[in-house]
Amino acid sequence: MHRNRLRAGLALAAAVVLTGLLAACGSSSSSSSSTSASSNTTSSAALPGAGKPTVILGDKNFTEEYILGSLYQEALQAKGFKVVLKGNIGSSELIYRALTSGQIEMYPEYTGTLLTAIADILAPPRSAEQAYLESKAWLQKSGYTMLNQTPFADSDAIGTTAAYAKAHHLTTIADLAPLGTSVTLGGLPEFQTRAQGLVGLKKDYAINPTFVPIASGLFYNALNSGQVDVSDVFTTDPELKSGKYVVLSDPKHEFGFQNVAPIVKQSVLSAEGPAFAQTINAVSALLTTKAIIAMNAAVALDKQSPATVAQAFLKANGLL
Repeated sequence: MHRNRLRAGLALAAAVVLTGLLAACGSSSSSSSSTSASSNTTSSAALPGAGKPTVILGDKNFTEEYILGSLYQEALQAKGFKVVLKGNIGSSELIYRALTSGQIEMYPEYTGTLLTAIADILAPPRSAEQAYLESKAWLQKSGYTMLNQTPFADSDAIGTTAAYAKAHHLTTIADLAPLGTSVTLGGLPEFQTRAQGLVGLKKDYAINPTFVPIASGLFYNALNSGQVDVSDVFTTDPELKSGKYVVLSDPKHEFGFQNVAPIVKQSVLSAEGPAFAQTINAVSALLTTKAIIAMNAAVALDKQSPATVAQAFLKANGLL
């Protein structure tokens, strides 16, 4: 199928899924402007965030993070909190540095990535709950905490085109080992040096691919063009629903547990009051796998803005 026609079809399907999802959840009776949830008709003085200090929220450098940042910002602003969103900061290593240096005060993180890429805790947790509790305990030693984690998890995975997988008889990551350096593996630059990345894959699966750094959002372009043979992908990527791609199984669970939980400075929670955490937790509780894939599709394939998608989702669930 021609790539543009496939992309258009996926975009339409994504829009339909998102529309159905929002309709099923109902809609908010409150009114808001098209640009900001904070322009609610409710008197700002009556809102729990009125008069509280401004909070600086960050997000990382890919579609799902842009959506998460917008969701938390819009929901908080609807409650009267003043939130500045600094988007597209970069990898976990970079955004955590921005947090600890005071450039931001909170951001959404993936629990398994926090443990391995930031805390350098490499012993694999036995469950998603253990990954969350270990992450939270580690953060609290430095004056930060994690709010509730989302129902959805989004981990790295190794993907390729269905045609390449068939031609080389690939079903698991281990099947790449006989190909040696002849197979090219794409991924974000940090994937090359992470334990939950190429370092771990080499150790656990004895593979030795040629690594090709790829910018965020271009994994599937690189696979389609033949720039790379296989690529790091994310399990909530809407492109994986097309049937054009195959995710290689990971029997050694290299990529761990990856639910999202916002990291926040403890001092910020104290200054903002209980409604701040309650609002964020209410958003996180709604983020199922189905919901996040639909929103990812609306942004990545249908080219809607993260803020527009976030507002639609929050309205439909009564949070705007």
